[in-house]
Amino acid sequence: MKIGVLALQGDFREHMQAVQACGHDGLEVRRVSELTQCEALIIPGGESTTIALLAKNYELIEPIKNRIAEGMPTYGSCAGMILLADRIVDGVVGQETFGGIDMTVRRNAFGRQVDSFESELDFAGDKLRAVFIRAPWVEELGNEVEVISSVKTPAGEVHPVAVRQRHLMATSFHPELTHDLAVHRYFFDEVCK
Repeated sequence: MKIGVLALQGDFREHMQAVQACGHDGLEVRRVSELTQCEALIIPGGESTTIALLAKNYELIEPIKNRIAEGMPTYGSCAGMILLADRIVDGVVGQETFGGIDMTVRRNAFGRQVDSFESELDFAGDKLRAVFIRAPWVEELGNEVEVISSVKTPAGEVHPVAVRQRHLMATSFHPELTHDLAVHRYFFDEVCK
């Protein structure tokens, strides 16, 4: 498959490496002409407001929304989770998203950069080490959203950190920052099929 990685800001290079390690062709997406070549899209971690602003400047907001609405498999990690959410808590006033997943996501839910952490998670039956950096979490889910993985906060609350709704998937953590390809393989093998 030809997998596009939105390459406006954030850790798109690491996602490109994961795409190639899984045996797929990767394409950095910065223009509509590149987006049209992709069979699926990955929206990387980074800064969600910056990615949204750059996507607007590059005239990619509506084309990505349209491809998502048409059924293009799309995966978002961290900032990508925020950008795939239909609703955001603690977002910047007027913050735009691509939407598609019927969920409410809280930006920087686990705290600031100094509160970043790693945790072992059960992800679709696999154990993996998850890296959370200024990560969001899911506060509310629509009926069609499947929880793939959750994490327990220090306060004892349990929040979803990996979800799927039909052809869309999102994680609040960064699998591209580890050598474990389980999350990317799940996206390619289960969501993209």
